[in-house]
Order: sequence, then structure tokens, then C-alpha cells
Amino acid sequence: MPAGNGVPEIGYGGGGVRYDEFVAKVRDRGEYADPAEAERVTHLVLGILAQRLTPDEAEDLAAQLPGPLAATLISAGQGVAGAFGSREFLARIATGAGATARTAEWDASAVLCTVAEAVSGGELNDVLTQLPSGYAPLFGRAGLSG
Repeated sequence: MPAGNGVPEIGYGGGGVRYDEFVAKVRDRGEYADPAEAERVTHLVLGILAQRLTPDEAEDLAAQLPGPLAATLISAGQGVAGAFGSREFLARIATGAGATARTAEWDASAVLCTVAEAVSGGELNDVLTQLPSGYAPLFGRAGLSG
């Protein structure tokens, strides 16, 4: 439930990391001007990622992330998983953010590296298994392939 300032209340969702802590890590990693920008980018990236995962995997990932992020994954992850590669993933982020491809890559890495730190190794492996190898560097795992 949003607080009076439009920012969701601080608290735990399905995962062990708090929403405000997650957004703060994305903000630091992405060098965003304010928490609202980091929050917007986080929801955009996770929403597009959810479209690439099976609904079951989106729900499994959601279970390890804070409530507002879990809600984004679950709502965007309904239906058949898309079969788009990392280039299309970044193009969708660029379009959604009104940004360049390079900025979209920066945004994706800021969010997905934070996801990689927040979830269990097993869950991260499950996610990467569903994705082509071009995604692994976005999670800070350049040596791994899905």
C-alpha cells in the first residue's frame, strides 16, 4: 500500500530483502538521481523479464523478492513465455524507458545484478536456464550460460 508520498510502504515481501533496500541497491548500482527513477527502472526491467520467463518461473522468482516487485513479476508473467533474446530484451527496455540501447543495458544490469544478489543461487540458476546465454552478463554472470 503506498504511503502518502506515493512510495510503497517499507516492508518485506516474499523475499528476505526489503523493498526499500532493493531499490537503494539499484539506485547505487545504476547511479540514478533519485529513488523514484530507480524504482521505475526496476519495475520496467522486471516486467519485461517476466514476459520472457514461464509463469511458474516468474512466480518462483517473485517468491524471493519483496512484495511490490513480486506483484510486477506475477502480473507481467502471465501467458506463454516470449522467445526473445537479449537484444530484443534490451530493445524493449529502451522503448519502455525512452532510452538508448546502451542506457537500457545499464538499466538492465543495475536491476538484474541486484536480483542475482537477492535470490538464492538455485533460483538464479533456474532463471538463467530459461534464458539464452546473452542474458547471463546482465546478471553479472558473464561466465554462465542458460
